[in-house]
Amino acid sequence: MQFETKIGRSTREQLHVHGYNLADDLIGNITLADMLFLGVKHRKPTEAESKMLNATLIAICEHGFTPSSLSSRLTYLGAPEAIQAAVAAGLLGAGSVYFGAMEYVAEMLQKTYQKHGNEYSTEELAGLVIQERKEQGLQLPGFGHHIHKPVDPRTPKLFAIAEELGFLNKHSQLLIEMHKQFCEQKGKEITLNVTGAIGAILSDMEIDYRLVKSFAVAARAVGLVGHIAEEIETGRTESVAQQVFEYVENHTDYKG
Repeated sequence: MQFETKIGRSTREQLHVHGYNLADDLIGNITLADMLFLGVKHRKPTEAESKMLNATLIAICEHGFTPSSLSSRLTYLGAPEAIQAAVAAGLLGAGSVYFGAMEYVAEMLQKTYQKHGNEYSTEELAGLVIQERKEQGLQLPGFGHHIHKPVDPRTPKLFAIAEELGFLNKHSQLLIEMHKQFCEQKGKEITLNVTGAIGAILSDMEIDYRLVKSFAVAARAVGLVGHIAEEIETGRTESVAQQVFEYVENHTDYKG
């Protein structure tokens, strides 16, 4: 049985990754975010693509205390010898509530253009998508935020960068128009959150929606390392765990 890959190969003297000499072409010349782009698109990003991608990853790298970061901290508390397990535990909790909208927005936008192409104007298409999802009983992903109301400060910043770099194209424009019409229908301002914005921008960067959430996972892994570092410095989660133990002990009827 023979396994083949175009991703990487090594000889005694050289390593090649996606056709590039690792030592000569990549190390010291591109960022880690660029390397992620290289893995997905099989080429180095342009300067504009690099700046845009780095901006999106930074925007979602850190979320403070979330189920994901607490999972990492608690896992490190129980297994400090396995930092990789702590990071993995946090990533396992990076699901639909915190990251899923990126993928769902990208899928919605990309499939809309695959289905309708340039048959409608942006305004008409936005109304059509909103109506279709309403009839199908589907929510509009990318809207709403439990803290940032009515504006997620990351969203206008990323759209401004996207416009500057040439990535505020049809997918982003459609989502922005959908946001406008949705707010008008509801009669109030509803947050267009950062995961929605990133799903649209990555779509305009021609990233397949099936890979979009992987960018969030990569960014989140970086953020989780920061939580583990703080845990090493402060041991804060041990106190949290102790409070949970005491609460359970004081609020259970089971006497054993």
